[in-house]
Amino acid sequence: MSMIKKLVIKKLTLLSLLLMSQLFAMNGHAALFDDKEARKKILEVEATMNSQNQAIQNDLASLKKSQQTLEQRVIAIEAITQGQVLGDMQNQIEILTQEVARLKGELEVAHHNVETTQQRQKDLYGDTDTRLRKLEEAPTAAGKAPVTDATATAPTITATVAPSNNTQEYQLLELANGLSKEVKYKDAFNAYDKFLKDYPNSALAAEAMYGLGYTQFALKNYKSAIATQQKVLDLHPSSPKVPDAMLNMANSQIQLGSVPSAKKTLRDLIDKFPNSEVIPAAQKRLKALEAIR
Repeated sequence: MSMIKKLVIKKLTLLSLLLMSQLFAMNGHAALFDDKEARKKILEVEATMNSQNQAIQNDLASLKKSQQTLEQRVIAIEAITQGQVLGDMQNQIEILTQEVARLKGELEVAHHNVETTQQRQKDLYGDTDTRLRKLEEAPTAAGKAPVTDATATAPTITATVAPSNNTQEYQLLELANGLSKEVKYKDAFNAYDKFLKDYPNSALAAEAMYGLGYTQFALKNYKSAIATQQKVLDLHPSSPKVPDAMLNMANSQIQLGSVPSAKKTLRDLIDKFPNSEVIPAAQKRLKALEAIR
């Protein structure tokens, strides 16, 4: 605003000086001109003054317009710097930050749940292996074969007309069982599969077939596990591994969400093998499933 005032004052000063010089010139030469000529000069001076005054007014209006434009831009810049726009951006950033923090928290919880589940599975497998080792090391009574823990799912070798311990047949099955206990289910699956291909008519075929189904269950191939355990029931109905196979079938059906099928399998197991050592586990699972509505 100060620049506009200085410019206007400067132009007015120049105009005043011009008028004064012309007036002095007119007064100095008044004797040389008549009244008509004097009036003509005065009119010319007035026209010049009016023209210059109009030009000044135009310049002043243009300057005012430029000043208004500048003031509007200054106001807009001040609005940004004072936070009207930056405030909105800051709010959006805070919202996004909160959302990222929430998602990060959910991810951490999910990761913790996965780790907890994996640890529980390891503990379960470890407990099963410990119980099986105790049973294997327990002395046998009256020349009978060691009793297998039917509630556990890991297979063990039964001594029903089993081949000699130093045969490749026996050693291959023992290798498969050892891999299963070591939670090396893929390797155990391959070993069981090789045994069944090499010795399909072995006295230990039911044991190997059950072990194959168990590794499929552990590898989360639940449909294949059910099919394999069904073969145990169909091909070896008198095998002591049948109750274990039925329990493993029910567990696979539960994992697939086939609750009615699992209930039926458990009821059949309880009815057909009431004295089996898997019965307490089967009854517990059946009770839990029946509580589901």
